[in-house]
Amino acid sequence: MNRDEILEFLNANPSCHLATVEGDQPRVRGMFMYRADEKGVVFHTGAFKSLYSQLQNNKNVEVCFNSPEKQVRVAGVAEVLSDEGLKKEILEARPWLKPLMGQQGEDALIVFRLTGCTVSVWTMETNLELTSYASL
Repeated sequence: MNRDEILEFLNANPSCHLATVEGDQPRVRGMFMYRADEKGVVFHTGAFKSLYSQLQNNKNVEVCFNSPEKQVRVAGVAEVLSDEGLKKEILEARPWLKPLMGQQGEDALIVFRLTGCTVSVWTMETNLELTSYASL
């Protein structure tokens, strides 16, 4: 898969699992990616969530996106963004966040982007091959 095909796959399959580390323990949770583009892969979380504290301590993460035919793993470094326009865009696109942010305040919405990404693509046809990573 080339870069455009990978970005298209991620945007078509935004439900994923994101892995962080807390101390020496891996932590994996289901996520719903906001978007993937040439700048990186954008997510959001709450400042009060353990995910945010884990990112503050270790910015290295890996995300796994799936379709019935394919698995795409993206490893990168989480960069917290302070883009108020993007926060407003996310709140408009995901109205289910508004009540939560109303309770916690809009500063509780943390937007982060994975950068410096490497990607591994798995299919049944490549199942027995060694895992290889390519830059995104």
